[in-house]
Amino acid sequence: MTGYVDSNGCQIYFQIRGEGSPLVLLMGFGADGDVWEKHVAVYEQHFKCIVLDNRGVGKSGQPQGPYTTEMMAEDTIAVMDHLDISTAQVAGISMGGAIAQSLALNHPDRVSSLCLISTWPVFNNYAKTVYENLKKLRRVAAPDDFMELLQLWIFAPPYYVDHLADLQDDQQGAVQNTNPQTQSGFDGQLDACIHHNAVPRLHEIKVPTLITIGMMDIFTPPAFSDILHEKITGSLIERFPTGGHVHHWEDLERFNQVTLDFLKGNVST
Repeated sequence: MTGYVDSNGCQIYFQIRGEGSPLVLLMGFGADGDVWEKHVAVYEQHFKCIVLDNRGVGKSGQPQGPYTTEMMAEDTIAVMDHLDISTAQVAGISMGGAIAQSLALNHPDRVSSLCLISTWPVFNNYAKTVYENLKKLRRVAAPDDFMELLQLWIFAPPYYVDHLADLQDDQQGAVQNTNPQTQSGFDGQLDACIHHNAVPRLHEIKVPTLITIGMMDIFTPPAFSDILHEKITGSLIERFPTGGHVHHWEDLERFNQVTLDFLKGNVST
């Protein structure tokens, strides 16, 4: 099942896969919900997966920004309301994890557990500068060159040993993409990332929380996840020693098992 929901004048596209207890999946910047595919293929065997295209990408509206993680959390609530889902487990990758934090903080009764993947509670000045630089570079770089740059940020060096050809194929895929993200959507999403700051309120998150991080992640370094783990009482953290920002792809089997075990262990009754 697929559909659209209006959220404050922006059309938000969603997919539903599988049956069972609801699981909302929120992707990172620049990527639509289809990028969850290798995880949904496992999750949908146990859960009703609600997969969003965040505002600014894919089949959802891409209005002029800036966006905020609070705004994008409200988009998620609009989808949940439309589907008559009162509460759900929520998993978010990168920007999706920042949105998930805002969702849990502003709508605590709607979230029963959290998976926070390669994410952060607040950026330092270095990370803010990286993201501002990405906005500038995307305006002038060829799609394949920009994809290569992103790959260098998000994949760890060990992945390049056996997967260089795959990465190069993805670069060519960026050239052939007939529905690329607009610059306004890209900038809007990065603004949401840059200005996200949940640190003063993280102690308010009381639901079971799993944090996963690649220890070779240079895009959202492990220190960011350490803050989440320290501030969210009772949270669990799983570290992937040779993984980067996308450890969820680099070590797919372990990631899927770790997250599935957590999600199955925290189904609301």
